[in-house]
Parts: sequence; C-alpha cells; structure tokens
Amino acid sequence: MTKTCSWYRCASLCRGLLLVIGLLCATQAVAASSDYRLSSGDMISIHVYGEEDLTLETRLGESGVINYPYLGMIRVKGLSVAELERKLVTGLKGDYLINPSVHVSILEYRPFYIYGEVKKPGGYPYQPGLTVERAVALAGGLTERASKSDMTINRNASTLKVTMSSTVYPDDSILIKDSFF
Repeated sequence: MTKTCSWYRCASLCRGLLLVIGLLCATQAVAASSDYRLSSGDMISIHVYGEEDLTLETRLGESGVINYPYLGMIRVKGLSVAELERKLVTGLKGDYLINPSVHVSILEYRPFYIYGEVKKPGGYPYQPGLTVERAVALAGGLTERASKSDMTINRNASTLKVTMSSTVYPDDSILIKDSFF
C-alpha cells in the first residue's frame, strides 16, 4: 500500500509540474506573438465563428492591404494580431453582425536570411523564439572558417553586433563573418 501511495503522489506531482511548464511556455509564446507586427510575406488566417463566408486565408503582399468581405480594403501591415482582430470586430459589428467573434492567426511567418560562413546560406521560414544559434543550425551549421564571435544582423536599416544567443526576427539578415585565426 505504501509503495502504491508514493507512486500516485509522485505521478500527481509530475503531472502538476508538466502543467506549470506547459503554461509557462504558452505564456511566453503568447507574449512573443503579441509584439509581432504583420508585414509583407506573412500568411494569415481570419475566421469569424459561425460565418464561414467571412473565413479568409491570404499572404500579405507588398502593399500590406487585404480585401475583406463586406469591409473592402483593410491596411494590415504594421498591426499585431490582436489589433487586426479588434479592427475586424469593429468593422463587422452593427451593420453586419450583432456580436462577431473573430480569430486571426499567423499560418506562416515571413522569412529571415542568413549568409556568410554557413554551409547553406539563404532564406528560411521564421519560427517564434528563433536565435542566431538556431538559425545557424537551420543553415547547416558553420563552415570551418566561420567566426563564432563576429556576427551581425541587419534589421530595419540598422546593423547590430550579435552573439549566438541573440534573438532573430522576420526579415532579419544575419551575416556570419569569417575568422582570421
């Protein structure tokens, strides 16, 4: 009996810890996505519950504008997912629907780019929580000549010196320079 009780107590404790870890990871992902701004190249999904004709999946073009049923042309570029949801609810409420429930999600993020001393330079799909180290791994790893300390990211017309643990965002261009030693 004692062994069984101890096992159940341990299993309950493990389930509780897993739940807490899962909630922390979900909270971190939500926080990261709330800061994310939509732009050209993002693939989004818009779903209005109970209104299938208002469901839309689209990739944002250079203009950052989408043509949405009943509302026409809407500028999406620069908005967060939550801001776009509020904008759609406001537009649909009243004239078209009594209490619209709108959900917007990002199906595919725009890419980041990595070049220089990596085995497979090029553009890769962005993933939330991406670091320079993970970007290097996606690009096949470093070449023999790569510097592990001389790396930069070009972001919004600025060049930043970074480390392997630095965060990468969509549209970033990572340059891994060569080492002289």
